[in-house]
Amino acid sequence: MQKSRLPKLQRQKSQPQQNRCLADDDPTCSIDVKNREASSGSGEASFYNSWDRFRMNVLVLAPHPDDEVLGCGGTICRHVASGDSVFVLVATRGMPELYSDDAVEAVRAEARTAHVKLGVSETRFLDFPAPALDTVPRYKLAGAVSDGIRDFEPEVIYLPHHGDIHSDHFHLHQAALVAARPLEGSPVKRILAYETLSETEWAPPQMDAVFYPTVFIDVSRFLPQKLDAMACFKSQVKEPPNARSLRNITALAHYRGATVACDAAEGFMLIREIIA
Repeated sequence: MQKSRLPKLQRQKSQPQQNRCLADDDPTCSIDVKNREASSGSGEASFYNSWDRFRMNVLVLAPHPDDEVLGCGGTICRHVASGDSVFVLVATRGMPELYSDDAVEAVRAEARTAHVKLGVSETRFLDFPAPALDTVPRYKLAGAVSDGIRDFEPEVIYLPHHGDIHSDHFHLHQAALVAARPLEGSPVKRILAYETLSETEWAPPQMDAVFYPTVFIDVSRFLPQKLDAMACFKSQVKEPPNARSLRNITALAHYRGATVACDAAEGFMLIREIIA
């Protein structure tokens, strides 16, 4: 697939804000709803109220196909609506001992269809073994993520939570932190970890494994689009009461939204933010 990037816009000076909500219509929020068209050029509210707004490249790292939609499908839609270019890197393919080539290609086709619905600019599939990232030397996995950072030049990275019960999530998280070290010349300014239903909530009850969301992104307008994209994964979506049912994906979005007084939200843990 041919790469598609939007040119970055020169930053405009803005007044400092105290409220760090990422909502659409809260009058206390620092997003200027009346002037959203002027601020983003796309008819959408400025995405980061603490940054001067400009078009960004965004990289979403997924251990397996569908993790990116479960964790931040609504946020991807919001980025795209704000004029950003979103790239998805899926780290693994199913091991031949466990998954046939047909099964691997089927789920990748589902991911491509879902990403079209979300507005993803490009999807890159790697071929590290799933579920066996623990067998991959860290430098190889970090090197592959570094290649993605070099090619896509993201200002923002979304990655899986390190405490998820699936060890592939932990190993991708750690490799991404190596690849995204804040060295001179690195484009990465913000790193956030997302939660994945049926992985994050099943982590052991240990302090260093628990997911504590510190950033909530209002995806009320984009929840139907997220659900539509998730429905593309016919091999992965289950019936209630399974955690990966559309009903329970909706329930989590409403719960995260209720936490911050909006209809639906996605929660993240802020790993690092650099404000220059």
